[in-house]
Amino acid sequence: MTTDPPSGQAGPTASAEPAEPSREPDQGRAHRARRAFRRWRRTRPFWAALWTGTGGFVIFFLPMAPLGKILQVGVGGIAGMAGGVVIMAMALLVLLLPSQRHTAGVIAVIAGVASFPLSNLGGLFVGMVLSVLGGSMAFAWLPEKPARRRGGPLRRDRGPAAGTPVPPASVGSGSV
Repeated sequence: MTTDPPSGQAGPTASAEPAEPSREPDQGRAHRARRAFRRWRRTRPFWAALWTGTGGFVIFFLPMAPLGKILQVGVGGIAGMAGGVVIMAMALLVLLLPSQRHTAGVIAVIAGVASFPLSNLGGLFVGMVLSVLGGSMAFAWLPEKPARRRGGPLRRDRGPAAGTPVPPASVGSGSV
């Protein structure tokens, strides 16, 4: 059952209405951006930088308190904030310069462990654990190797080539 257009208007019936414009270009752009970010992320130790940066953030902001508390904390609070800044800087270094991941990872681990006595037990253990986890992940990260071609000329572990006759085992040769 179709509805007639209101009087005075000429137009298509309800069943022949044009569809709403689709949002294909926006979805395509978002998909391309997500794919480009994924490609960029896989070329560097992204998760190591994320954990290291989160640990540095916790260590840096845990000593932050109202002014009355900061005055009581004193030099210990400043040392904790400096350690947090160093750890967050190492996270950025790991993310932006993956070739320096070994040095930055070791420094992040050392600063994370040093935050234990310097900054409220290493950000109540959370910041220290995240910094050590991220620094060790950065140190251990290896770039992805390109996939090898199957059946290429570099494969040496193959048996005899296909079509090459294999000599039959001799009977009675004395070998077992």
